[in-house]
Amino acid sequence: SPPASSCQKLNEGKTKQIFELVDEPGHVLVQSKDQITAGNAVRKDQMEGKAAIANKTTSCVFKLLQDAGFKTAFVRQHSETAFVASRCEMIPIEWVCRRIATGSFLKRNPGVKEGYRFSPLKMEMFFKDDANNDPQWSEEQLLAAGFELAGLTIGRCEVDIMSKSTVAIFEVLEKAWATQDCTLVDMKIEFGVNVTTKEIVLADVIDNDSWRLWPAGDRSQQKDKQVYRDLKEVTPEAMQMVKRNFEWVAERVKLLLESQAKGRVVVLMGSTSDVAHCEKIRKACGSYGIPCHLRVTSAHKGPDETLRIKAEYEGDGVPTIFVAVAGRSNGLGPVMSGNTAYPVINCPPITPDWGAQDIWSSLRMPSGLGCSTVLSPEAAAQFAAQILGLNDHLVWARLRASMLNTWVSLKQADKKLQECSL
Repeated sequence: SPPASSCQKLNEGKTKQIFELVDEPGHVLVQSKDQITAGNAVRKDQMEGKAAIANKTTSCVFKLLQDAGFKTAFVRQHSETAFVASRCEMIPIEWVCRRIATGSFLKRNPGVKEGYRFSPLKMEMFFKDDANNDPQWSEEQLLAAGFELAGLTIGRCEVDIMSKSTVAIFEVLEKAWATQDCTLVDMKIEFGVNVTTKEIVLADVIDNDSWRLWPAGDRSQQKDKQVYRDLKEVTPEAMQMVKRNFEWVAERVKLLLESQAKGRVVVLMGSTSDVAHCEKIRKACGSYGIPCHLRVTSAHKGPDETLRIKAEYEGDGVPTIFVAVAGRSNGLGPVMSGNTAYPVINCPPITPDWGAQDIWSSLRMPSGLGCSTVLSPEAAAQFAAQILGLNDHLVWARLRASMLNTWVSLKQADKKLQECSL
């Protein structure tokens, strides 16, 4: 447990303790406990090693989301059983997101069959109130409550941000678990207001108590805390089985941080005068975690070399997207496109004088060529990322987080402007 000198306990829940870190202002230590509970702690047991398992799980999940670009409270794993987080004032709502109807949803919605699939995802909110068994709340109730946390009033804008974020976070974790042939059935998360930045961030923990996980979509193989909730009686053998499931998840969750199908982008430029344009493509690829190689070759002046470079990248089995950057008459993209089965994106550097004429060399293709044309270097990289993201959940996660963050900044800009006008 943490040294008394540098820590002061702020809070204690059923499965964790929160300590203030005196040496790191604005940060707390989240210490897991070896306790497992169900039904609002009506059932409560010690499970040796649970703290380490839960901490490992939540640290991996937060790392995955943080790397993708989501705003979270997680800072770093501190020890086997604790992690450091930004200090937050917690919003007392559990946000539940469901892909498949099961559990309490069926009780509250009689007539719906188990296994009903929600597309779009189903969002629900529950007010954290143990005395009343965490009642379900509507958006209207949440707005009426007018919570004020760390100086931020939880209004329409904040509720919409949390709602949209919950869906995006679920989709990213669903895609990640799918790589392990696991169905993420539903999950609950919580948000807080970072006391330093006043931003709404994903907080609390996401571990094996937070979700339902069905390997191969088969409920009878469930690996999450539901197994403990469902026990007829708690015996040492039963607890061993529950623990084995928790360990299985903690081991598997590490694999979610690895890419299953690492692809790359190869930018071919007609001459080094286009290098600044190409660097923008490389930089944007970097923001999606995609390796990007720059090469110089002219399909007009050295077609043999262009095709040799093409063969080099076709020959090693790495999924590749070619981006052709050629000014004036673009021979590069069409020649590549006619000679490779890999995707080719034209991204010509357009000049004010002849741009309107030059562009046609990228647009009017002979039959049998399928190259696309994207003028903005950043957008060309984004399009490449969207293709690679079909088979790489980590690239997809960055695209999804970036989409959310753009939406959030528009929402906040609008809120700010309205406050100024008032």
